[in-house]
Amino acid sequence: MDGPFEDDDTVGLMTVVIGPDAPARLDKALAAAVPEKAALSRSRLMRMIAEGAVSRAGLAVTDPKTRVAEGEVYALRLDPAAAVETRAEAIPLSVVWEDADLVVIDKPVGMVVHPAPGSPSGTLVNALLHHCGASLSGIGGERRPGIVHRIDKDTSGLLVVAKSDRAHHGLARQFEDHSVTRHYLAVVHGVPQASDARLRGLRGISFEAGGILKIATRLARHKTDRQRQAVVWDQGRHAVTRARVVEAFAGQAALVDCWLETGRTHQIRVHLAYAGHGLVGDPTYGGKRRLGAALGAAAEVGNSFPRQALHAASLGFDHPVTGERLEFFSPLPADMAGLIAALRAG
Repeated sequence: MDGPFEDDDTVGLMTVVIGPDAPARLDKALAAAVPEKAALSRSRLMRMIAEGAVSRAGLAVTDPKTRVAEGEVYALRLDPAAAVETRAEAIPLSVVWEDADLVVIDKPVGMVVHPAPGSPSGTLVNALLHHCGASLSGIGGERRPGIVHRIDKDTSGLLVVAKSDRAHHGLARQFEDHSVTRHYLAVVHGVPQASDARLRGLRGISFEAGGILKIATRLARHKTDRQRQAVVWDQGRHAVTRARVVEAFAGQAALVDCWLETGRTHQIRVHLAYAGHGLVGDPTYGGKRRLGAALGAAAEVGNSFPRQALHAASLGFDHPVTGERLEFFSPLPADMAGLIAALRAG
């Protein structure tokens, strides 16, 4: 379990107490113990340890493999984060809809939504600053101007961005009350079926009329890998995903329509992996599962697919200013369309 922590009165110092169920080595124990709001990845913690920014009883501990014990207290010196300068960049955008209050974008694979220390440029926000200029909601105040939701870098598809503060607040309200409809198309390992006793036996999984798979769990950061999310039951945030098989491929894979009741980080990827039907190509949650010989040459196409096979295919919401119901649809990108064509051909 995560150990307790507190922020020291000294600016830039965090105190972490090792809990009873912490991993044995220092870097993993700290990664499990620091709060999510601190945004300290294990790789950053390892750098901090190497740089002498982690100490115990006043002495720096510089070996990430140092064995820890319950009750030990570590001090973490947090240097101020470097400010990320968000610049306007002339990056082409696929604009599906635009008016004075909002813009709907069809995001390509590989584009990060907002700048961060590891990706300060080439993001959707950089492109929007050029495309929309000062009309974006939150300019000069928000770190993520106009962004009310996001999709992963290697997920393609639809995203709505606010250009006015009234649109920003109205859209945020709809995401909070779950009135926004979002459907994703995914290619998964195996075929989720109501007749699968293993699947029905998993906690949080049920089937609704029409063979619709419902996955209801809580999600939180993984205890030892802070870049991942994990299914939990006694903490985290409520998350509900529904899915329906659109097409099956030789029992080895399926095209699945997924829709969200909630919108948590990596939700579809985590939930389908938990159900035993991880996304083809997913480097984080897909595990080592591979498509089998029953698919013939198509198996290699799937096994070498370079990203999670996930596309935000439709998006619906009430216009936050006019009240008009808007629905948008995005065709599959070429790589996923090619993957599905190969699977069909077998």
